[in-house]
Amino acid sequence: MTNNDILKKLRVALKLRDSDIVDILKLVDFRISKSELGAFFRREDHPKYMECGDQVLRNFLNGLIIHLRGPMPSKNKKTSK
Repeated sequence: MTNNDILKKLRVALKLRDSDIVDILKLVDFRISKSELGAFFRREDHPKYMECGDQVLRNFLNGLIIHLRGPMPSKNKKTSK
């Protein structure tokens, strides 16, 4: 299973649009255009097909965690009692 397949399956399972995926990637400061994203969802024999790299998938998964759970709470080093 390729990174493209994983991205496609998550997109369908979570009912995400291309704009949703772009917004999720922005949560982790990763910028991608809708046309670049569309290249990941094309058929492998299409001339504009592009393989989804590990970095894109990793950033999408990290952004998805923030999108679904919310940002990680900050940890305070000093605890007051």
